[in-house]
Amino acid sequence: MRHEKSEAQQDHYHCVGIGAGPANLSLASLLHPVPSLSNLFLDRKESFSWHDGQQIPGSSLQVSLFKDLVTLADPTNPFSFLAYLHDQGRIHHFINASFASVAREEFRDYLDWACRHNENVVFGENVREIDFDGVFRIRTDRRTVTGDNLVVGVGNRPWVPEYAVPHLGATNFHVSEFLQHTPGTGGKRVVVVGGGQSGAEAFEYLVARQGADQPRRVSWISRRRNFFPIDDSPFTNDFFMPCHSEYFYALPPRAREAFNRRYVLSSDGISESTLRSVYQSLYTRRFVDGLDDLVGLYPNRETTGLSPGVDGSWVVTTRHCDRPAAQERFEADVVVWATGFAPAPLDFLGPLADRLEWEGNEPRVDADFAARWDGPPGHDIFFQNAVRGQRGLADVNLSLNAWRSRRIVDRLRGRRGDEQLPSFIEWSAKASAPNP
Repeated sequence: MRHEKSEAQQDHYHCVGIGAGPANLSLASLLHPVPSLSNLFLDRKESFSWHDGQQIPGSSLQVSLFKDLVTLADPTNPFSFLAYLHDQGRIHHFINASFASVAREEFRDYLDWACRHNENVVFGENVREIDFDGVFRIRTDRRTVTGDNLVVGVGNRPWVPEYAVPHLGATNFHVSEFLQHTPGTGGKRVVVVGGGQSGAEAFEYLVARQGADQPRRVSWISRRRNFFPIDDSPFTNDFFMPCHSEYFYALPPRAREAFNRRYVLSSDGISESTLRSVYQSLYTRRFVDGLDDLVGLYPNRETTGLSPGVDGSWVVTTRHCDRPAAQERFEADVVVWATGFAPAPLDFLGPLADRLEWEGNEPRVDADFAARWDGPPGHDIFFQNAVRGQRGLADVNLSLNAWRSRRIVDRLRGRRGDEQLPSFIEWSAKASAPNP
């Protein structure tokens, strides 16, 4: 929903959010029933979108449907996924379908529905600069508003290796643009780089294409030693509970870094159902359809370069991780980079940047996700989905969206709500009583 306001009009809010992706949309949904906390959420996009370019048919979420915008913080909130299904008149059909997981496209439509039902979420307005002179002054390309508190939730942007950036285009692109460019892959040699869920989905989609749309060859390259599944077991999922986020926050930086490296597959592995589907496709295409040379699987390789080939093709160079001297070259007509995302720039915070404390590239936050800065009490800058180094793998995952947003709401209201029971696991060491 977009609201027209004159440039001269200046509104004041208790809370102004920058960005309207799942993180800030969760907060907007929890704040909606709280009239005492006036709020506004601004997003530069003309309308809501969420990985629209890679909504590959058949792809699904890797988390429970209860890990929506609000349910884990407030099951009675009218912006839950179940409320969306009920509003659409299909809640019985959804239950009867017994889906193992929620289709990503349907979850995207749910998020869009939440935006359209929240008048405090405004699209088509780009925040250019934010300063502080007793209140936060937010200047957009259309107006200026002020706020007592800020919530930054601008999310991430596609990341590709630096050497590939100058060549980005219709035949060399990030997986976030996959559906935009793949109609032209028939008869082409395609290289997919990246061993996570996005890479697996892109590879599976390409291998399954037939007739005039069938590629000549699809090669899948991953730096990991194999195409590994996500660790979705019960005790691993305890990493995505609030109590573990609190434990992680209290660890020294070196221990946090080591944890994120070691347990990356608890967040960034491939769904077992996807792996099984890929393997079955390989079997069918090779042994039933007789396509011996359609696919190539190349784990344990690190890409080292990209250069133009002949007739508009590309050459992807790799280094074997166990034998670095073993260099390989892959000729491709199309290169798909499923190489993840990096934090989006925070240029609009330029006037405040020197007033914030930083931990590497992240703003240093307190236990309520508020930045440590030199501003007065009662004027906080919260960061959502931006402090993986301080809060762990769950920070960029949907799992703790609602809990993190509720923590911010509690800070804004000046009171702490009830917490759910902690994990069965005792994460922290308990000091033993001295022997008598």
